[in-house]
Amino acid sequence: MRQLWGFILTICLIGLSGCTPPSDSNDVTSTQPTESIKEKTDVIEWRLATSWPKNFPGLGMAPVRFANLVNQMSDGRLHISVYGAGELMPAFAVFDGVSQGKIQMAHSASYYWKGKAPAAQFFSSIPFGMTAQEMNGWLHHGGGMALWEEVYRPFGIIPLAGGNTGMQMGGWFNKPINSVADFKGLKIRMPGLGGEVLKRLGAVPVNMAGREVYGALDTGSIDAAEWVGPVNDLALGLDKVAKYYYYPGWHEPGSNMEFLINKAAFENLPADLQAIVKTAARAISQDMLDDYTTYNVTALDTLVNSHGVVLKAFPNEVMDELARVSKLVLEEQASQDALMGKVYRAYQTYEAGVRDYHRISEDAYSQQRQR
Repeated sequence: MRQLWGFILTICLIGLSGCTPPSDSNDVTSTQPTESIKEKTDVIEWRLATSWPKNFPGLGMAPVRFANLVNQMSDGRLHISVYGAGELMPAFAVFDGVSQGKIQMAHSASYYWKGKAPAAQFFSSIPFGMTAQEMNGWLHHGGGMALWEEVYRPFGIIPLAGGNTGMQMGGWFNKPINSVADFKGLKIRMPGLGGEVLKRLGAVPVNMAGREVYGALDTGSIDAAEWVGPVNDLALGLDKVAKYYYYPGWHEPGSNMEFLINKAAFENLPADLQAIVKTAARAISQDMLDDYTTYNVTALDTLVNSHGVVLKAFPNEVMDELARVSKLVLEEQASQDALMGKVYRAYQTYEAGVRDYHRISEDAYSQQRQR
């Protein structure tokens, strides 16, 4: 078994070795089959639609890299064409597209589907929840994947982890946030449970696709927005339409992305191609986190030192109130949906254990490293 996994890992690393920084215009952009592949009669053709612009740093590159890796590992037997948001369908239509069999796969984030399945929100990121490392542990070794599969089963969808952005930023604001009162009446782009928390504090949360954020801030349709972090925020040019850049990303401390797979299409694949899809997704999931960890550093430096962005921390009293309200919102929503309650309890149990361990490991080391 160890030899088998060693072989699979080697293939994954070979597939990823060509990845270049997200800002590099020469990055992988094509998922078209080679001429030799086109001549084969046994090629299975899939379509994958995303909720992001195609080839967008991090988020948009992950599905392209995934498709290329599957193509390479399968020797061209499974070819996946990738379509960015709006090319085949709107960004938030991909869940239904996979569920209805219009497409075989999608790449998105599960908190967008809270209206269809409230429990789905726990498989992206929740306010004051787990970090990327902790989330990966819960999903792959702590029972999280089984729960995720249960949530999506009624829709005929199989989920796979599709990357993680790591700790996000707190958002872009056109006025300072000095107290909780500054949220009152604030129109802010923030999806998921984070948006519900701010709503309780008097804000007006707005859900919109990432490609719409710049225009909304520029025209004043919204007053503030969270998107992802330095790499993606710089790519959208949000520093041109907002002045203050806040941290930390209390609402999304470890934002997990997802691959959505039509269950019938997946089950029609031979066993080896099923294994390739799962293995490639796992490799690309880690690759995205590595990507953000590396390039957020230089992107933030550019935003602050070259573009004059004002970097600010949320005041402690604001963070305290956000944490208090977050707990109330989570408990309230979990009590209203049986499956969400089940997932919430499992999430809490795992988080409590890993939090205690990290207090004497990751957290303790981080504090000492500041000395």
